[in-house]
Amino acid sequence: MSTPASSETSLFQPFPLGDITLANRIVMAPLTRSRADKGNVPGELVVEYYAQRASVGLIITEATQVSSTAQGYPSTPGLHTAEQVAGWKKVTEAVHAKGSKIFVQLWHTGRMSHTAYQPGEQAPVAPSAIAAKAKTFVAGQGMVDTSVPRALETSEIPGIVNDFRTASRNAIEAGFDGVEIHGAHGYLLDAFLRDGSNQRGDIYGGSIENRARFLLEVMAAVTAEIGAGKVGIRLSPVSPVNDSNESHPQPLFEYVVRELEKLHPVYIHVVEGHTGGPRDNAPFDYEALHKLYSGVWMVNNGYTKSMAQEAIDSGKGDLVAFGRDIISNPDLVRRLREDAPMNPLFSDTSLYGGQGPHGYTDYPALAD
Repeated sequence: MSTPASSETSLFQPFPLGDITLANRIVMAPLTRSRADKGNVPGELVVEYYAQRASVGLIITEATQVSSTAQGYPSTPGLHTAEQVAGWKKVTEAVHAKGSKIFVQLWHTGRMSHTAYQPGEQAPVAPSAIAAKAKTFVAGQGMVDTSVPRALETSEIPGIVNDFRTASRNAIEAGFDGVEIHGAHGYLLDAFLRDGSNQRGDIYGGSIENRARFLLEVMAAVTAEIGAGKVGIRLSPVSPVNDSNESHPQPLFEYVVRELEKLHPVYIHVVEGHTGGPRDNAPFDYEALHKLYSGVWMVNNGYTKSMAQEAIDSGKGDLVAFGRDIISNPDLVRRLREDAPMNPLFSDTSLYGGQGPHGYTDYPALAD
């Protein structure tokens, strides 16, 4: 869909996304903060946090569980209970009141979990019983290795597809403008894609077509439920986070995008390079991937204002997602527009978890 823009300020111009119009092309990337209240319900601080950042054209929320078995980290929100839906509704109302649009990112963490987060302390699920070389946080234990998962039975997969479908319906009930399916970073759908984590012998393993089947079934179910114009997806072709690895990423992700083109989600959100790290950690032809898709293309990972503007002007991307800068700069759009300095991240608080506003809702905005 990308069409080069000539205006120097095209980053700040309105942009159509499906049936909605974004105030600008700046996107808040999904950022796990582990701040949900009891029952994994977003509380009043979460409402304030997102409302503070609602000058961006689109907010994509932190990753949000589609079921009780989808959790892998502490205090991450869900969208599978009535209380969670009600909590998110307060968030969407606050964001809309500020003039922004908001999608919820839906995930299942798969093997990036621990028995402490699973009902009955059962093993987390994955494409194959291969433990991730990664850690998570468990209260009272600190950072611990993720648990050895069990391989999902073929008969169980339709149930998880349905969990994504139900969560997407809940998202619309909660007032979201749409959903982003988390198909990246070693979580369940991404783990099925990759030969480093998927060694199955059934119709969900082996060939590229088989390994992509689960992700594509989820996307087909969700787009059928709420409409393709309300569904995006995030992919991370060569990011190694969470022990994610694949022998031949280029043909794999070209196949995935060709198949997504048939479903035509409203956008594809691509993390370029190593998430939160080097953009050139592994060879990959993103332009070849982009050419396979006719919809909105969102780029991500380490973008500055000049890089974002160049991406839009060149047609490389339609929307640009910003991550850590928007944690510490709730007024990111104004700072970008005015070339104002950015707040650094506070050094005395974690990006994840915590109590009260510090490091969450107390980053200062520019004075009027």
